[in-house]
Amino acid sequence: MSESSPTPTVKPVIAAGAAKRANASIIGMLLAMFSTVAIVLAVVWLNPQQKADGYRVAIDVPAVAANAAGPAGFSPVAPTLPEGWSANYARWNPPGTDGVAFWDVGYVTGSNTFIALRQTITANPTWVAAQSSNAPVTGSRTIDGHDWELRDKPKGDRSLVLTSGSTTIILTGAADFKDFDILATGATKQLAADAAATANAASTPSTKVGK
Repeated sequence: MSESSPTPTVKPVIAAGAAKRANASIIGMLLAMFSTVAIVLAVVWLNPQQKADGYRVAIDVPAVAANAAGPAGFSPVAPTLPEGWSANYARWNPPGTDGVAFWDVGYVTGSNTFIALRQTITANPTWVAAQSSNAPVTGSRTIDGHDWELRDKPKGDRSLVLTSGSTTIILTGAADFKDFDILATGATKQLAADAAATANAASTPSTKVGK
């Protein structure tokens, strides 16, 4: 019994026209891909990444504070802060459902963290708790001779609360204590300067010109 002869392998034959069209499709696809990459690179080159400082909006806090003084009924603090600090907003908030109107400034610190400063003369416990993220009182911190109430909770922002006469100031954020100390010191120094200016104005007799 003889063995059967092996079946010959059949190789597919592509017509010359079909092969040409296939090669043209591949070349076209590669050209399109290279064109897309070139466009993306050109856009990136023409629009270089901006530095972080480029996104900081210059806010004239003293000017906004001066405009807010009328409706506020007090002088909103606009403390002098070190180079590298900036404000990204400053505004006067009219009374909400809690009945408290307040001065509100957001500061970006020199270490690129954030602290909000809020000041009012009509504070109540509900407002203080809300502005402190409902964090419990955990201690106190003495800064430049002033005792601030410390409120914080795990994995949340911390707050420092100061009551001076009729004024309440709350600092809230995720910054380090050293940045809180800088802002707190600036705020209390301006409070003292404003109080001294008010006292001097009250003690200076008005001059009346007779006829």
